[in-house]
Amino acid sequence: MSTVRGRLLASHLAVAAVGVVALVAVGSVVANVTVNRRMGGARGAMMGQESARDLLADALPLALGWGAAAGLAAAAVAALLMSRRIARPLAAIREATRAIAAGDYTRRVPRPPEEELAAVAADVDALAARLADGEARRVRLVDEVAHEMRTPLTTIRGSMEGLIDGVVDPSPEVYERVAGEAARLQRLAEDLSTLSRAEESALALRTGPADLAALAREAADRLRPQFEHRGVTLEADAAAPAAVTVDRDRIAQVLVNLLGNALAHSPDGGAVRVTVAVRGDDAVAEVVDEGDGIAPEDLDRVFERFYRGPGSGERPGRGIGLTIARSLARAHGGDVTVASPGRGHGATFALVLPRAEEA
Repeated sequence: MSTVRGRLLASHLAVAAVGVVALVAVGSVVANVTVNRRMGGARGAMMGQESARDLLADALPLALGWGAAAGLAAAAVAALLMSRRIARPLAAIREATRAIAAGDYTRRVPRPPEEELAAVAADVDALAARLADGEARRVRLVDEVAHEMRTPLTTIRGSMEGLIDGVVDPSPEVYERVAGEAARLQRLAEDLSTLSRAEESALALRTGPADLAALAREAADRLRPQFEHRGVTLEADAAAPAAVTVDRDRIAQVLVNLLGNALAHSPDGGAVRVTVAVRGDDAVAEVVDEGDGIAPEDLDRVFERFYRGPGSGERPGRGIGLTIARSLARAHGGDVTVASPGRGHGATFALVLPRAEEA
C-alpha cells in the first residue's frame, strides 16, 4: 500500500520531469529552427567565429524562452492531474463525513490506497458505527424508559381520576399507593441519571481509602431485615481487610444492588453468602446465591438495561440495578462479573476493584 508522502514525492518528481522534458524538447526545436534560418543566407560558405557567436547569442534566449514556457505549461497540466488524483480520496472522505454528520450512519468511506488516508477512512467508519450504535441504544432506552414509566403513571392517573369522579373514596391506602408510584418514578429518574453519568465518565466520585470488607458487612447489615422477612439466610464472611480507594457511597450502592438482586432471585428459606478476599492486585467481593441461576447465553445480558430474565416478571425491581452496579464499578477502574452453572443452580456476582496499598 502506498503512502501520502510517497505519492507527494512522486508527484513532485513527475511534474519536474515533465517540465524538464518539455523544456529540452521545445528548446531544441526552437534552437534548430532559428539556426537553420540564420544559416540559410550563408549556405555553402564557411561561418566565422564571430558569426557563430552571434548565432548562438540570438538562438539561445529564444530557445530557452519557448522551452521554459512549454515546460511551465506541461508542469501545470501534470500538477493538476496529480493533485486531482491525490485529492480524490480526501473528497470521498469529506463527502462521507458530511453524510454521517447529517445522520446517515450507514455511510462508509471507500478505502483509498494510501496508508494514512486508509487509516483516516477506517476511523471515520468506526465513528459512524459507534454513532449508529449510540443512536440505536438511545432509541431503545427511550422505549424502555417509556415502558417503565407507563405502569406507575397509569396507577397514579387512575387513582386521581377515581378520586376526582368520586368513584374512589379518599383513604390512606389510595394516597399511599399514589405516593409509592411517585417514589418509584423518582427512583427510576435517579437511577437513570446515575447510569448515564457513569457510562459517560461524568460521574463525580469522592474517592478515599476504605475497607471493602467493612463496606460489605455494612451493606449486609443494611439489608438483613429484608432477608429475615423472606426467610433467606444471609452470611457475611468478610473479616479479612481489603484496602481500596473508592467512593464509599457508590461502592455501597454496588454491594446493595448485588445483594438485592440475590435476594430477589432466592427462594424462601434459601441462603446468600457474601465473601471478601484479596487476589493479587485486586480486592474481590462475591455475592453467592442459591436461586434461579443464569443460562450461559444470558450471562452477558443480565447487565443490559431493563433486562429481566425468564420467570422474573412477578419479582420487584426495574432490571437496572446490575447495570448500575457494573457502571459504577467500571468508573472506579474495576468491574462486576457473573458466573453460574446454569438454570436452577444459583449465581455468583463478583465486584472486582483495584487493591490499594495499606498504610
